[in-house]
Amino acid sequence: MSKFISHNENETKEIASKLASKLDRGDIIVLSGDLGSGKTKFTEGFLSHWGLEDEISSPTFTIVNEHKKDDTNIYHLDVYRLADMGEFYSIGGTEYFTNGICVIEWGELIEDILPQNYIKISFSKDDNDYSIRYLDFKAYGERLQNVIKELGL
Repeated sequence: MSKFISHNENETKEIASKLASKLDRGDIIVLSGDLGSGKTKFTEGFLSHWGLEDEISSPTFTIVNEHKKDDTNIYHLDVYRLADMGEFYSIGGTEYFTNGICVIEWGELIEDILPQNYIKISFSKDDNDYSIRYLDFKAYGERLQNVIKELGL
């Protein structure tokens, strides 16, 4: 596991954009952490790699927001409100895994059905400094482990 310390929102968005530049169709990012821990800011930075940062909105009530830039599909999912795994299957959730790049907030809730290769980022806040966030990166699969190493994490 690799740790990144973000001192402000801009650093969170910057590391997200750098990660986005290394990913391909079929790659999955799982974002885990309490409310207000930086998951949405990370996603904003992630989308900024494609110039889509102004399209960020929480998919909490729609479950998935779909973005497209050139030939890249980016899916921003929030599975917090799913009643069960059956609901994820009923929306065709697993099809998103192969059709583009997925960023899944609260993705730990569906980890049992994720493909073998993905990156999980656990977010936490600093108890003494509200601006600081800790991002713990864990990559599953050799290619994604190499991506994390390339980023210097």
